[in-house]
Amino acid sequence: MARKDYAEKAQLFVRDATGLVRSWSVFDAFIYAFFSINLVTLGMYIFASGPFIPRGNLMPAVIISGAFLVFECILYSQMISIMPRAGGDYVWQSRILGGAVGYILSITGWVFILWHWIPIYGTILAYEFVVPMLVILGKALASAGLVRLAFWCTTGPGIFVMSIITAGIAALYVSLGMGWYARMQKLMWFIAMAGLVLLLIVLLVSTPQVFTRHFDRFMTSIVSVHSQYAQIMANAAKAGYHPVALTSWQLGPALLLIPMVLFFNLWPNWGSTLYGEVRGASEYRRNAAGMIWALGVTTILAIIFFLVVAKGIGWATYQRLNWAFYSDPKGMPLFPYPGLLAALATTSPILQVLLILLMGAWFFGWCGTVFLSSTRVIFAAAFDRMAPERLADVTGRRRVPIWAVVAMVVPSIIVSALYAFVPGFSSYTLDATVVIGVMYLGTAVAGMILPYTHPDLYRASPVSRYQIGGVPLVTIAGIGFALILGFALYEWVTNAVYGVNALGSAIYMAVLYLIAAAIYVVYRTLRKRQGINVEQIYGNIPAE
Repeated sequence: MARKDYAEKAQLFVRDATGLVRSWSVFDAFIYAFFSINLVTLGMYIFASGPFIPRGNLMPAVIISGAFLVFECILYSQMISIMPRAGGDYVWQSRILGGAVGYILSITGWVFILWHWIPIYGTILAYEFVVPMLVILGKALASAGLVRLAFWCTTGPGIFVMSIITAGIAALYVSLGMGWYARMQKLMWFIAMAGLVLLLIVLLVSTPQVFTRHFDRFMTSIVSVHSQYAQIMANAAKAGYHPVALTSWQLGPALLLIPMVLFFNLWPNWGSTLYGEVRGASEYRRNAAGMIWALGVTTILAIIFFLVVAKGIGWATYQRLNWAFYSDPKGMPLFPYPGLLAALATTSPILQVLLILLMGAWFFGWCGTVFLSSTRVIFAAAFDRMAPERLADVTGRRRVPIWAVVAMVVPSIIVSALYAFVPGFSSYTLDATVVIGVMYLGTAVAGMILPYTHPDLYRASPVSRYQIGGVPLVTIAGIGFALILGFALYEWVTNAVYGVNALGSAIYMAVLYLIAAAIYVVYRTLRKRQGINVEQIYGNIPAE
């Protein structure tokens, strides 16, 4: 891969420099990674699906997956150091695996599928912030209207409104520019950690007996007597659901939980598309430390969370409430969000509201991730002249690719409407993790072969000295990451318990890949007619 000077590159790319500014420190990137593998918004959301693997235990699943994902952190840190450019996976895959492969995988995985994450984020906003706040205020103020509004927020129209709110907040954050985004997420990080500490303290001083008493009183006051603890437990037992103890570590069922757990902890690399705007991006050790620390701290916090839930609520109780929400919604009509459950462990309305507010920072510090990383992939494709060139424009003092933001917001609202109002469409979003996993597998393969297919580029990089037994570390990391991805992809495709291997969903995802392929062919043909050699574009590393 020849490195051309900027004068030559200007003939290939939209301009001779991206116009982006290195506004982030490595610590900012760490916070972004920490929010991306979000213990609360993603973790507590997916933990509720644990009962679908009845003999599984979340704790070993989180630990084992976390250990394997260290390979992911090493791989992406090395790839960033070799090519620290806006676009991440797209730039690496298109330069190593070929333009068509990189384009199709990345545009589908970073752009199309992220439109489908907006209603997921909207659902999480409803389940983990709006509904808990409304039902707590409804009970404290004796307002049946607030309680009715809470339940409306979980209906199709309600989720659509939540999705619009999410898209609006995310677009605002991204439009502020990287510098202001860093300030915002730093503030939210401190508030979120305060909320988590408060949650842990409340559960530590509670007992299962106290929680049960308060739970019954609360649920009876806002729903009905049918949602009382004893009835929910009896229904679970009658249905044959008997959760395993937190200390029961059966390896087989725990491994089957990993494809679920990856919904929350697969993302320490989520900021990799942004490293064209991170100071010190070429410093492998700092990048690796940021990702690994984010992954490690989140894993430790998850373990602490499990132990504290077992102490303050009861592990079997928590799991049965999760089972009831999905299998007996009349018995548990509210999502068993641990923030709400912890609030029910106390009778103080002020403390309950404070807890939900502080824990809400986990969402509001995280929701910008749904657009921010994707806009840089759109930008990179446009910079390569493989998308409308306006999408590579950066505007204002804050150097924001504003048209790339628009390209994320508008389609995501359309998808949210389909999610909310078209029966069955929501099931297609269950593949949201699968498609990104496929894209990540592309980068794992690119990392494996990079030292051998592009030896000059590899030897010129600062990470070429990292080897084990003469084998490049980037190759080893690629293999390790591919192992867990391969296992998860196999289970997603073959095991119906994850809900992602339906024929309709597969066809829908295939259509998304075909659309990306069609766009690639259109732009490749267009540029050829304009006298621009697309192969030459992908044979060069884009300018900074």
